[in-house]
Amino acid sequence: MKKLLSLLIISLLLFGCSANPSTTDSSKVESTTEVTLMLDWTPNTNHTGIFVAKDKGYFAEEGLAVKILEPSSSGNVEQLVAAGKSDFGISQQEQVTTARANEVPIVSLAAIIQHNTSGFASPTMKNIHNAKDFEGKTYGGWGLPSEDAILKALMEKDKADFSKIKMINIGEADQLTSLTKDIDLTWIFYGWTGIEAELRQQPLDMLWLKDVDPALDFYTPVVITNEATIKSQPELVGKFMKAVSAGYQFAIKNPAESAEILIKNAPEANPELIRKSQAWLSPQYQADATRWGEQKTQVWESYAKWLVERDLLPQMIDPAKAYTNDFLPNS
Repeated sequence: MKKLLSLLIISLLLFGCSANPSTTDSSKVESTTEVTLMLDWTPNTNHTGIFVAKDKGYFAEEGLAVKILEPSSSGNVEQLVAAGKSDFGISQQEQVTTARANEVPIVSLAAIIQHNTSGFASPTMKNIHNAKDFEGKTYGGWGLPSEDAILKALMEKDKADFSKIKMINIGEADQLTSLTKDIDLTWIFYGWTGIEAELRQQPLDMLWLKDVDPALDFYTPVVITNEATIKSQPELVGKFMKAVSAGYQFAIKNPAESAEILIKNAPEANPELIRKSQAWLSPQYQADATRWGEQKTQVWESYAKWLVERDLLPQMIDPAKAYTNDFLPNS
């Protein structure tokens, strides 16, 4: 009987010892904070730093389990982030500016790319070298008021007649294919569509937005959250941005390895396009800024004023409320 009791006590002690590790593991799981990040488009090289942060464990080091979501049909990124349906999102200065002017409380936390890498592209055979050449041509876009305004400003600068360009909405049609059929020029982001044109051996001429007017050298894309999250969970925002910043810094220094990480996370994309795009875009992430993600009041103010002057905003925004650098790690 004594032997049986001794065995029982030993068993209980052993059970207690073996249970301790699982208790520790459970507490570790409980200390992990789950957050969501919604992309603005399907995964591409604008998003590389995010996937690097996930795959390299930068989010995990900050105690974060980040779920990366693709765009939802239930609302745009800005609406869902503002409503707290997603903790963070990828947007553009254009959308954030419009949202702020309409009192939607979203805030830009970082500029993913320091300068605007978009512009108007046309096949070289069309001989479109300046805005005067737009006359008599067909532009294919998304039907946004800002497109009309920017094209008009560009043409007026070159003393061209805006009424002589035909505007059509091509929606989500392949831009490069459309340039061979229905349209003469379109608005592209060179880091992706321009590189794809190179791979297709489809020569393009570019008129860069940043060259049209300094006010159009805005930040696109940007990382966003809402005011409530910043106010109630500043530590969470800081941890998230520390990991994201580390991801983009890695992508800046290691474009080839970063491309392979994105390829794993974007199985539907062309691997060759990702590799070539990453090589082109990695130096653009920080460019001439003192650190990745840095934003300037002048950039936010200039673009908003440009929109207000053309009646594209209901009111001027306060740039200090539209963005913050407070959660970026030191350079």
